[in-house]
Amino acid sequence: MSVDRSLEDFLKDVDEITEIVQSLNSEDTACREKAFLKADKKIALLKDNEDMDGTKTKLNRTVINSSPNNDFSQPNSGICQESFLEVLEKDAKERAEKRKENTALANALKGLGNEAFAQGDYETAVTRYTEGLDKLKDMQVLYTNRAQAYIKLKKYKEGIRDCEWALKCNDKCTKAYIHMGRAYLGLKEYEEARKSYLKAMQIDCSLENLVKGYLNQADSQERKDSQEQNALEEFKAGKENALTVTHLLQKLSKEDQIPLYYSGGIKLLVEVVKDCTGQTLFRTNNGFRIIGDNKVINRSLVTAPTDHLHLDLCMSVLALWQTVCRRNEENQYLLVTHKDMSTHIHALLSSEVPDVQRETLSLMNICSSTEGGKALLLKNVDPPRLLQSLLEFALLMDGRASDAMNLLHAITLQKSSKIHFRTNFSSASLPRITALLRKVNLANKAVFPQCISMLGNLIEDEDIRRQMAASLDSWDSCLLILDECIMHGDEAEYRDILSAVLGLMLNLSLELNSATQDRGMDISCRCLTLLNSDDGIVLTRCVGILSRVLPQCTAAVEEVVRKGLVKKLVKLLKAGGPRTSLYAVKALAVCTKQNVQARNDVIKCDKKFHTLLNLLSSTDEIIVGNAALCLGYCFEVPGAASSLLQSDVLKRLLTHAGGDTKRTAVQQNAAIALGRLCTAEPRYMSQLRELHGIEILNSCMKYIN
Repeated sequence: MSVDRSLEDFLKDVDEITEIVQSLNSEDTACREKAFLKADKKIALLKDNEDMDGTKTKLNRTVINSSPNNDFSQPNSGICQESFLEVLEKDAKERAEKRKENTALANALKGLGNEAFAQGDYETAVTRYTEGLDKLKDMQVLYTNRAQAYIKLKKYKEGIRDCEWALKCNDKCTKAYIHMGRAYLGLKEYEEARKSYLKAMQIDCSLENLVKGYLNQADSQERKDSQEQNALEEFKAGKENALTVTHLLQKLSKEDQIPLYYSGGIKLLVEVVKDCTGQTLFRTNNGFRIIGDNKVINRSLVTAPTDHLHLDLCMSVLALWQTVCRRNEENQYLLVTHKDMSTHIHALLSSEVPDVQRETLSLMNICSSTEGGKALLLKNVDPPRLLQSLLEFALLMDGRASDAMNLLHAITLQKSSKIHFRTNFSSASLPRITALLRKVNLANKAVFPQCISMLGNLIEDEDIRRQMAASLDSWDSCLLILDECIMHGDEAEYRDILSAVLGLMLNLSLELNSATQDRGMDISCRCLTLLNSDDGIVLTRCVGILSRVLPQCTAAVEEVVRKGLVKKLVKLLKAGGPRTSLYAVKALAVCTKQNVQARNDVIKCDKKFHTLLNLLSSTDEIIVGNAALCLGYCFEVPGAASSLLQSDVLKRLLTHAGGDTKRTAVQQNAAIALGRLCTAEPRYMSQLRELHGIEILNSCMKYIN
């Protein structure tokens, strides 16, 4: 290779390195990132060249220009490659130190911005985030935070631009897409908003529920804008109904008129707001404020009507609210969030006039017809107080009872409802609940099961369940209902009540506490009595309660065994389904563990353990483990083990002791049963050795405490 050719290559390197150094100092984040990659590749290439033997390496190590004032930015500079590498590496270290310093400053400014944002000072937040970006232009979180502040300030285009910058920093940034969707929503570009939300969900599928909420919000906002646009066009076109709505609202805005004036105007208004356009015009012409803030109208809603004029006004307002809110989520939102609505609803539900209560319940059912409506009611209408008011309707014998229970059931199905009821549940809500349960003989039997089912919805929450299960009054109320159901066993109206209260007790029995122990005897004896039922649901729930309560109450075990529980459990195991069998074998395991009579009863009822041996073949490991446990305890009865000498019990137990089960308790219980089997009947030992059972038992020792 000629010297001229080597010099040409070297000068080309000088140009390339100069370009990289200049790009590293660029303010464009993307440009700097590309420069970092080019620098890494160039350093690696130059180091590779240094390791090569030949003319090029030797030539490139020669100082071409030894001038002390080397200018690295000039392509004709005579500096050697080692000097360029040293400069590049030194520059990289300096940039790393500078970046570390800037990162600390940017984080501090982000913190200040977050504080300002939390206080509602969005302008200051934008300023702090901007100062942070001046220090570190590729800090993604500063862009998304500033975008959020811009959206609060209704500077939607600026928010979108920041989201785009955040995505340049990290194209998987879901927050950027969410904020971008919100900004597009503010600009009323609904399709772009939906696209942004869906991109966030594509990146992270765990955001599905959140994104669905945002999509629903976009649909609702688009629907609202469309309604308002159509209403405005009809008004401008001079449509009679549109003009009538605005005219009537103007009339009704007059203050201090007699009740008859307002009730007459409201009745006329109801007739012209039945369609979507009328509902929208009512909203856009401040109808909720005009009606809701009127002192005379308010007086008729919050006080018991003293004459037919005030009652007529109250009923007219309820009819209006129903009409403007039916299938109109935006109107429902404005009604429920009105500052006086919580007071109005509770006063109306407490009215002595049945028609007022009925229409109030109808209004609330309209507002709770959507998920958003239910959430609104829970947030704005004092849920514990609402629960107390609605429970009272379960004692009525007309349609108000079913309307109230339907509303309660819908509300308590909401996931967020548990949060509202959880705090002070035992003091705020539970006394009313137990008081109602004690009135089962007075209650509306048609809706009472739904009332109990509503309680079942509530105790899905662990905190609420814990509070209710720890209450002796709760258990006593349930026992009272059981007594009523047992007394009226042949009456159809009590069957659903019995099934519902047993379901409630089954869930409450998940908790371990002193109240369950104190009432364990009463609970177990009632359930034992109900095992005579021919209703499969009743049988399953009763034996399920026994399987959870008996481990907490030794005295109850002794009593129910004495009264013949084992025989009934074995019968259920012979004929019951998977769920019943699971509960029954768990209850049987508790009984055989704690009670000698229970073991003898098993031997009498289950000749040669046919039922328990069959359970060892179950695919449910809990059933297998408890069946092995029962056998192990029964083998302690003299002669029990010998009765199985001609069976394959040893092989079955070995299979589970040496098997690869998910639950180590299965191996543990099978190993214990094997040990007791061989101890009670030594003739099994030779068979155990032949099947390498000793080794299997030794391997199971790690599972046995």
